[in-house]
Amino acid sequence: MASNTRLPRLEEIEHLWFEMQREMIEAGKIVRFPGEYIRADGEKVTAELVRIGVFNLVSEGRYLSLDPRENIVSELPRQPGSALRSAAASLQDIDGGYTKVGIDPTGPSGGGLLKALIDTPTLVEKWHQGREIGYIITAVGVLAGIIALWRFFVLSGISRKVNSQLKSETANENNPLGRVLAVAEGNRGLDAESMELKLHEAILRERPRIEFGINFLKIIAMVAPLGGLLGTVTGMIVVFQQITIFGAGDPKMMAGGISQALVTTVLGLIVAIPTVLMHTWVNGYAQRILHILEEQSLGIVAENAERSSGAA
Repeated sequence: MASNTRLPRLEEIEHLWFEMQREMIEAGKIVRFPGEYIRADGEKVTAELVRIGVFNLVSEGRYLSLDPRENIVSELPRQPGSALRSAAASLQDIDGGYTKVGIDPTGPSGGGLLKALIDTPTLVEKWHQGREIGYIITAVGVLAGIIALWRFFVLSGISRKVNSQLKSETANENNPLGRVLAVAEGNRGLDAESMELKLHEAILRERPRIEFGINFLKIIAMVAPLGGLLGTVTGMIVVFQQITIFGAGDPKMMAGGISQALVTTVLGLIVAIPTVLMHTWVNGYAQRILHILEEQSLGIVAENAERSSGAA
């Protein structure tokens, strides 16, 4: 009627009013009917279709779309999350009552909201957008986590042995404190200054074993944001190359470079922040053990000095 140059007849106006009423009534219904639709793999199947309102179609837990020009019902290439698909399957199975189901309220405009939500990349897809630099940052982050857990378990075992040594009067060389005490027992006749040097040397021998891998965590925490910055720069280079070749008229042509630029920055921060926390956590264990070694060695030196002064 809008495209016609003549005035509509009364019968046409009544028909339009009738169709509008019918649409409003159908918008509040859920209707089941047999039909055909094309799956995402191209297979044409016959199944029970469920129409929710006027513009939403589901079948077998899958969301469908209708092409009004070709009058073809097809499965959406990408389906929403498992919760929405389960709700759609539950709606098809029940005979009455209420159930939750997700619908697209923008049906009259072509179902744009559902398609936009479905086209939203998942976390894995976002990770892949970081490309080679993103993969490297992820590998470095995994390596940092493995090193932190390994050193935590090692230092926890050492800490237990050191605590047991504190309660024992005999030196056991299966722990750093026991080896330091063994050095002190082997050099009882030395003066206080020489004893201090011997114990300091023993602690220096134990320090690399205790602090092994901790500095590597610090390096990863510093390098990961720099890797993210590198990905940002390379992504922007790709964007400018796309603008040079294709112009700035189509934003989709630049989306790949922008995604790489932003995703790598996020990955760098995601790796750096936990690595800093893990470094602080593991380093705290190591420094606690070293503090016990230094405290015990100073006590031995002080005891030796008192013994020497008493003998004099």
